[in-house]
Amino acid sequence: MTRPAPGHGAAATRRLLLGTALAAGAGAMIRPARAAEYPDRPIRLVVPYSPGGLTDTTARLTGEAIGAALGQTVVVENRPGSNSILGAGTVANSPPDGYTLVMVIGAHAANATLYAGRLPFDPIASFAPISHVVTTPLVLAGSRHIPPTTLRELLDYAKARPGQVNYGSSGVGSAAHLAMEDLMRRTGVQMEHVPYRGTQPALQDLLAGRLGCMFDVYSSFGPHLEANTIRGLGVASTERPPFARGIPTIIEGGVPDFEASAWCLLLAPARTPPAIVERLSAAVAGMRRDPAMVARLDGLGLTPVGSTPDEAARFLRAEIDRWGAVIRAAKVQVE
Repeated sequence: MTRPAPGHGAAATRRLLLGTALAAGAGAMIRPARAAEYPDRPIRLVVPYSPGGLTDTTARLTGEAIGAALGQTVVVENRPGSNSILGAGTVANSPPDGYTLVMVIGAHAANATLYAGRLPFDPIASFAPISHVVTTPLVLAGSRHIPPTTLRELLDYAKARPGQVNYGSSGVGSAAHLAMEDLMRRTGVQMEHVPYRGTQPALQDLLAGRLGCMFDVYSSFGPHLEANTIRGLGVASTERPPFARGIPTIIEGGVPDFEASAWCLLLAPARTPPAIVERLSAAVAGMRRDPAMVARLDGLGLTPVGSTPDEAARFLRAEIDRWGAVIRAAKVQVE
């Protein structure tokens, strides 16, 4: 067997290491080039709810904006189930390449506490926040089958009948549910929660008088408020919004600092390249600078936010903390 000359093995090793380093450097140069070419195929935007609701509508408008800004098709995919856990989990386990995104709402923040230790992902660590897309204050509507015509009258009416007035929501842990839990905690009122699978069946029971009141977004209530078939009792914002000038704020009704909103947040899988996250965030921010898009959102009672990724991350953490405290105080549980 021929032996290598002295030092030959060391030289070969040095050449191998040098070649590896050059290859790694070449790879490093290739990766940014690929990020710069993003997106070169359609983007999938998962909605963890059924078609037709606030989240779905916002996702489709956001998909239009992203598609126009990045020159690529955005395909909206509805994956409802388990209070948004199914759809969010699909995205958490997807490749972090910017081609699979998810639109979440307040339930995502609530799930961090409601399903603590049982989620198949971490509501914060498993995702790269892109943007706080839209927000809208919740509205408290009352049935015309009970006497109260104002928030104060409703609170007095319910306080005199503890546990006898039913309120509805679109589901356990929804913004509508937790807003009412917070309102009851602050005012000492006790009402009975009736959760539904979505807003529409709850609204039908509000119209029929099987519920005394419920929180939801103005776009759900608008036609019925205009038809005078339900009463607008309060808006959960610091000021009366343009689309509901005739409804007093809950703060005006005597509950200090009461605010509660429905919102949509766009997330990508954790470890998605920051350059891609920034491009997507900039595309979403463009919605608030587009007069036609602003008008469409305004017609739905939605205000575009278009935050930075860092702002979106801070917002999500704050919402998890806020509603976690309400859930624990009210001892809210899911089956």
